[in-house]
Formats: sequence, structure tokens, C-alpha cells
Amino acid sequence: MTLRNETRVVKVGNKYLGGNNPILVQSMCNTKTKDVKSTISQILKLEEYGCDIIRVAVLDMEDAKSIGEIKKGIHIPLVADIHFQPELAIEAIKQGVDAVRLNPGNITNKTKIKEIVELCKERQIPIRIGVNGGSLPRGMELNADNMILAAKSHIDILEELDFHDIVLSIKASNIKLAKEAYIKASNTFNYPLHVGITEAGTGFKGLITSSIGLSEILGLGIGNTIRVSLTDDPINEVKAARVILNELGLKDMPILTSCPTCGRTQVNLIPIAKEIEDYLYKVDKKIHVAVMGCVVNGPGEAREADIGVAGGIGEGLIFSHGKPVKKIKEKDIIDELKKAIDEYEC
Repeated sequence: MTLRNETRVVKVGNKYLGGNNPILVQSMCNTKTKDVKSTISQILKLEEYGCDIIRVAVLDMEDAKSIGEIKKGIHIPLVADIHFQPELAIEAIKQGVDAVRLNPGNITNKTKIKEIVELCKERQIPIRIGVNGGSLPRGMELNADNMILAAKSHIDILEELDFHDIVLSIKASNIKLAKEAYIKASNTFNYPLHVGITEAGTGFKGLITSSIGLSEILGLGIGNTIRVSLTDDPINEVKAARVILNELGLKDMPILTSCPTCGRTQVNLIPIAKEIEDYLYKVDKKIHVAVMGCVVNGPGEAREADIGVAGGIGEGLIFSHGKPVKKIKEKDIIDELKKAIDEYEC
């Protein structure tokens, strides 16, 4: 099995995939790409939450011609998602996109593929081959072996053209099938693998499905970049991906501990915990923060936290490593806790 640190290294914009490089977090805009202002705005927000690579849908030539303007307004690599029309990939490359995603199930014109490859070679742009369980070539039964065959048919074309800056994704919406396909892919190819459970569902169900599936695959040492696919705000995809990587020990980020609340809780804890959690995604330091509902679950159970708050009757107690720091009014908890997080020196 080709493990994540044994794959070929591929450069995407200012990022590197594969080898000993960190696992990168991806998402995809749900704006219309031709709406340049909205697309840039969404990407900048995703950057704040830790998105490493962003993909946009290119449905027509207007979308493709918008790539250049979008690139000017963002800071992370941009991938163009192309289906059916190779001309759109050609234009996106000319506009300066950092990578193109092609689907072997619907782009089959070898002459056009060669043209795309030559442009990618010239500009040192990688191609992501995206095999999806829902779009295998016509007549192919959906199973892991056929997903590998679909990927190999396209990879063979690229390799025959002496092109090797390839990233492969081989997604399915079924966890068992996705896991089997990624294991087979890691046994067959040495290219970086983009991992995800496609069409996982809405925020609640999708988070559970993606967490289980990604954890099983990443736990095998497979995967160089991930996307948590949700029918939800893309920001939640990035948040979830970071948490999954952190919990698996594959990425360092701030940690939030919060209690489940009970009848002892005397402050409105849930919105406090949610706001602090959201704030921590934008904090660039390794810090453990606790938001606890009462003194029972406060400095005692969360004594390992660097900074924390325990709720009282209309008040909160800021503590650090189990030791009280100061009492504050309930209305000041969020501001005071954010201030303590900012001032904490790791």
C-alpha cells in the first residue's frame, strides 16, 4: 500500500500535496463563478477558517473567463471543476487557474485532453482526475474495481503524454465502497489522493457520515488532502475537516472542551460555547480552551485547559490550568474569554 508520505509530490499553486507534506483541507464554492464579487468574498471567508485549496464550478465560458479576476482577489490555490467541455479547461488554464479537475466519465476526447496536457505542462499546472461513483463511464457497474479502471484509463492517457503531475480522487457516497476504492487506489497508484465521502448529506447526517468515512480511510495512512462534502455552508466543511484531522492527530489547531449542560447550569452556555468555538477556528496558536457550565465541571474537570470559564449564577469564573483568575459578569463572558485567548502565550 502506498501511504500518504510515500506518494509523488505535486505542487498546486503555493501548496504541495503528497510526500511528507501536511494533509490539506479543501472546499468548493457554492456561488456562481461568474459572480466574481460573491465568489471572492466566500473564498476570503473560507481562508479565515483554514481552507487550504478552493474549487469552483466552471459551467460555461463566462465562468472560465472569470478565473483570472478571482485569482487576483484570493490567497489560496484555485481549482477549476470541469465536466463535459474540455474547452472550458483550456480557457481556465489560460486564465491562470492553479489546477483543473477532470472527470474521465465525461471528458474522453483524446485530442482535447492532449491540448489540456500540453498547456498544463507549459504552466506547471496539475490535473486532478475525479472519479465519482455516480458518474462512471456508461455501462460500468458501480464497484471499487470499476472505479479503479475508470481512473486508470484516464491516468494511462496522461502518462502516455509524459504527464505525471496528477492528483486522484475516487469518491463514493457509501463509506464501505469509498474505503475499498481508496485502498485499491493506494495499491495501484503513487499519486496524491484527495479523499472524501461524496454527497454525504446535510450538516447533521453529512458530518457523521464524513467523520466515520474519512477517519477510517485516513487512519489507514491514506489521503493527502480532504473535503467534507456537506449540503451546507462551505465554511462548515472546512471546520469539520480541521476537527477530523485534529482528532486523528494529523493537524494542530486550538482545542475546545465544553460540557453538555444540565440542570446545574446557571448561564446561557450553548451560545457562548458556539461563539468561542467559531472564534478558535481563526486563532493561529495551539491552545486548549474550556467552556464549562458550573463549578463542578469547571476548573476541576477542565484543569488541563490553558484558558477556561466556569458558569455561576449570572457570572463566570475565568481559570487557567485549574486555577481561578477572575470572576466576571455573564454578559462579559464572551469578550473576556476572547481577550484571555488572545493574551495567552503558548
